[in-house]
Amino acid sequence: MSAPVAESQAAIAAGSQSFAAAAKLMPAGIREDTVMLYAWCRHADDVVDGQELGSTPVAQGDPAERLARLKAETLEALHGSGPISPPFAALRAVARRHDFPDRWPLDLIDGFAMDVAGRDYRTLNDTLDYSYHVAGVVGVMMARVMGVRDPAVLDRACDLGLAFQLTNIARDVIDDARIGRIYLPGDWVEEAGAKVEGDIPSPELYAVILRLLDAAEPYYASAFAGLPALPMRCAWSIAAAARIYRAIGTRIRRGGPEAYQARIGTSGAAKAGLALRALGDAGVSRVRARAMPRDGLWTRPRA
Repeated sequence: MSAPVAESQAAIAAGSQSFAAAAKLMPAGIREDTVMLYAWCRHADDVVDGQELGSTPVAQGDPAERLARLKAETLEALHGSGPISPPFAALRAVARRHDFPDRWPLDLIDGFAMDVAGRDYRTLNDTLDYSYHVAGVVGVMMARVMGVRDPAVLDRACDLGLAFQLTNIARDVIDDARIGRIYLPGDWVEEAGAKVEGDIPSPELYAVILRLLDAAEPYYASAFAGLPALPMRCAWSIAAAARIYRAIGTRIRRGGPEAYQARIGTSGAAKAGLALRALGDAGVSRVRARAMPRDGLWTRPRA
């Protein structure tokens, strides 16, 4: 095992249990590349936020300076040949092996720039634009690693990233608000007469959260339609990840506002059960493959 792979696996095991669980289902070569890609994405997010593995503060200084340094190091990874740190070495290996356009990694960094700038999200389209930049484009890059070249299938991969991010926003709405970040569409919040504050969502805010979870559902469904284009074990892994993330939304729906009294997630046993059910999803998608239009869905920018 190469050093970038080993260090990436260690980072993912510590920073994202859900992704680590899904990645185990992938075939070896693809698994290593997806883990390296995810490790760079996690590192890039942490650099901008001044954190390690999503929680521990490690950096000080101007976020804009960290963002500029991240972009410079990313471009060096994509085009240079000199020594670079492990996360960027991982990106270099994966991007060159799978012929990434520069736009994809840079789109992710542009998403982090939205956080640094404190962007105001007035509409669902604004929230979806942000979701593309921090998650949808990750789905696109992951799909390329899995061998996808068809732009229509890459759109489905983007849709899964959008669904994941909308679910994340719904889950983290209280924690995000504490650090001054509100990703819910502002017009929805105002229409509901809600305020994003407190430790538990008010009935008005909870209604907005449920509306966002409803908005994620067409993107989950669209992503499912893309499974037949993936190798079987990759389809299983992606279906497992989708079930694990959707389970977060289910817990929010069933638990009501009080669900926010503790971290909302799924246990290891629950993840295992969802992964088994996902095997059926992957198989059924091949037997009952059907065309599903994406009419009305937000669509990623094309180069």
